[in-house]
Amino acid sequence: MRPTILKRLFRRVASTAALGLLAATLSATTAAQPAAAASGLQQVTGFGSNPGNLQMYAYTPAGLPDDAPLVVALHGCAQSADAYYTNSGWPKFADEWGFAVVFPQTTSANNALSCFNWFDPADDTRGKGEAASIVQMVDYAKQTYGTDAGRVYVTGLSAGGGMTADLLAAYPDVFAGGSVASGMPAQCATSQLAASTCQYGPQSQTPAQWGDKVRASYPGYSGPWPRVAIWQGTSDYTVYPANATALRDQWTNVWGISQTPSSTDTLPGSTTRTVYNDASGKPAVQMYSISGMGHGLAVAPGSGDQQCGSTAAYFLNTICSSYYTGVFWGLDDGTAPGDGGDPGDGGDPGDGGDPGDGGDPGTPDPAACYTASNYAHVTAGRAHTSGGYVYANGSDENMGLYNLFVSHTLKETPAGYFVIADSGCTT
Repeated sequence: MRPTILKRLFRRVASTAALGLLAATLSATTAAQPAAAASGLQQVTGFGSNPGNLQMYAYTPAGLPDDAPLVVALHGCAQSADAYYTNSGWPKFADEWGFAVVFPQTTSANNALSCFNWFDPADDTRGKGEAASIVQMVDYAKQTYGTDAGRVYVTGLSAGGGMTADLLAAYPDVFAGGSVASGMPAQCATSQLAASTCQYGPQSQTPAQWGDKVRASYPGYSGPWPRVAIWQGTSDYTVYPANATALRDQWTNVWGISQTPSSTDTLPGSTTRTVYNDASGKPAVQMYSISGMGHGLAVAPGSGDQQCGSTAAYFLNTICSSYYTGVFWGLDDGTAPGDGGDPGDGGDPGDGGDPGDGGDPGTPDPAACYTASNYAHVTAGRAHTSGGYVYANGSDENMGLYNLFVSHTLKETPAGYFVIADSGCTT
């Protein structure tokens, strides 16, 4: 790609992405994934009036029982339903635990970066646009798959995470739980102009003010609130970690519980889980902070019980977030090995353990090495940009200009922490 073309792309993304999440997805906009074509993923048409102009894809395991749960999984910017199906790990647990997964898909016709419009009241509020289309998909699943209306959950990455929070606020009568991965608080922005402000650091609000944004999304609602998981990397320079704190404040306030943790424990992948219990002592909000991880969805490739997914752009090898989220929601019906979601004991040794070592406690993961251009490193989530320069995630070492012509070898250890290793990378 010639430098002049790259500059045009920067200008184009800057003008539309103020908003779209994300300078870091620039290269992905030029290579967005094609429409879903995985063998187990099927497109569904005619699911409703579809006011948000979305596409519906679904995965239904063989022998899906009546009254099974449903998970709605929302991709990030410049991704597709197929990318989320392939890399997120949700199909593995759909097979094991018996639930259906719906993968909504947006396109550049809705947003220049193929992002869900989490910042647009015409798309992210009750009865409107994309939000209404997603709920129509849920209604279709209830009618067609026999989905249990009381066990419908929604999860999403980045812009999909922002839309997840909005859906939980607008439709607490539809979704029993949610999981926001590298996303923003519900109704953080109500215009494209305000979207980037939320992304890089949401405005200062009290927990009550954040909670009011949820309560205003469905005035008069008096039913149970969704249980919410929050996933965030500490080295995320695309959606800053302040968003996780705002999400915590928002949903603990909605539940009427303290922002003081009920418990804290350590999980694989340098992950700290902080739990906030409801009045009955059951976890209502859980926050997962992954040390050194950049912007993306946490996965842990492997065959272990607590491993899942595959690495790709914005699917980062740290911990299987789909496993812990599913156990938090109760999708496993209490059958998952180890504790998976019992805060306080950190999990059982040897049950999946550190991603990559088959669960053998105490065995460190081998270092991984990557040689690529600065442009490719940013695309893959190993580095980030600031002021036209590239910095390695975790170490923040300066890698030089953001372009296709400067290359480096990066060494990753621990997961999500990268250092320049041009002189040689031994694993």
